[in-house]
Amino acid sequence: MRAGVIAQKVGMTRVYNDAGEHVPVTVLKVENLQVVGQRTQEKNGYTAVQLGAGLAKVKNTSKALRGVFAQASVEPKRKVAEFRVTPENLVDVGAEITADHFVVGQLVDVTGTSIGKGFAGAMKRHNFGGLRATHGVSVSHRSHGSTGQRQDPGKVFKNKKMAGHMGHVRVTTQNLEIVRTDADKGLILIRGAVPGSKGGWIYIRDAVKAALPDNAPKPAALRTAGGNGAAEATAAEGAE
Repeated sequence: MRAGVIAQKVGMTRVYNDAGEHVPVTVLKVENLQVVGQRTQEKNGYTAVQLGAGLAKVKNTSKALRGVFAQASVEPKRKVAEFRVTPENLVDVGAEITADHFVVGQLVDVTGTSIGKGFAGAMKRHNFGGLRATHGVSVSHRSHGSTGQRQDPGKVFKNKKMAGHMGHVRVTTQNLEIVRTDADKGLILIRGAVPGSKGGWIYIRDAVKAALPDNAPKPAALRTAGGNGAAEATAAEGAE
């Protein structure tokens, strides 16, 4: 189990494959993604890496996080998240992970906060069919109808599908395909749609329902002083 990646959603576009077919993709940008902390079995009871992405002003950073960043000797980050990893895939604090952490054709699980829709009716929120267009139905064609029974049980059960707040919840989409990566520009192109609005923060992990490709860099694709991150990770793996 490797570390994931924190990226920011840029938007959607399309690219063409070798057969000339256009593929709809979501563009995600990985910028200043560094390891800001570690969790070990001896000290914390589990193994994980804490990652920070983006750049934040010091005045907008809490005092607690300032201490974390100072201890890791990294600049303040806009977004911080933790990823569980196996002990052999721990990454040193301060290391920068690049966009080629994932390889073309790999399946990943993507997590984001869905676009908020506000207060929505039952037809939009739960795909209800609505009431009849005639035969006594007046005004309330898009209502959800009856919500309960009679005196027994005399209440509306919890989790009843009704009108209410829609969207703005944490959503995970599984088994999306990596179409292309660009380590120099920090871009990851994923086939299809990704939950969240433009500018939203997205977490990308190796798919739990698919095997990790053999050519995926371990423990991660790390940026060298002058170049490609995946090359360094592959060389380190070969040395081990």
